[in-house]
Amino acid sequence: MTAIDSEPRTSHISVMTEITDNAIDLGPAVQQFVLHWGEMGSQWGVNRSVAQIHALLYLSDRPLNAEEISETLKIARSNTSNSLKELLGWKLIRRAPVMGDRRDHYEAETDLWQMLTRIAQGRKEREIDPAVAALGLCMAEAQGDKRLSPVARERIGAMHSFVVAMDDWYQQMIAIPPSRLMMLVAMGRRVLAFLPKGKGEK
Repeated sequence: MTAIDSEPRTSHISVMTEITDNAIDLGPAVQQFVLHWGEMGSQWGVNRSVAQIHALLYLSDRPLNAEEISETLKIARSNTSNSLKELLGWKLIRRAPVMGDRRDHYEAETDLWQMLTRIAQGRKEREIDPAVAALGLCMAEAQGDKRLSPVARERIGAMHSFVVAMDDWYQQMIAIPPSRLMMLVAMGRRVLAFLPKGKGEK
């Protein structure tokens, strides 16, 4: 029986030396998915344990409790608890009652579009919204700062306009029903045919 380790190792999979009642026997495909999702999470600035727990719950065919998660992934109980709180905050998992068991159990959101939009909304609130607010303050300061060069003022304005435009675009896209947005995604480059051509385009 094998388990996932949240810490970097020279080997892909570590072998458990002790089998516990709460640990789940994962097959090779699930192990590789959990490992890969954890590595991708690290690349995106997400704690590896958070990403691995999300992957495990996403693939699980039933809700899991914290003990099962901790022992299966070989993650400290405190780390598991904090990771579950973070995933609940992102609304990527939810509590699921289990008959005859008073412990909290968790299951993942399996609708991929809902998952994507919740991740995007969470990152927007944490990263884009503060950037828009900070650039707005910079713009206000730049208007009355006579020491600021015209080049710096112009570039601050361009950055602010760009971030605001991206924020507006996101708000418009998130309001489109998923089914229609998926049609738009499926059209791909064909959407360009409906847009006016820019300079240098044939």
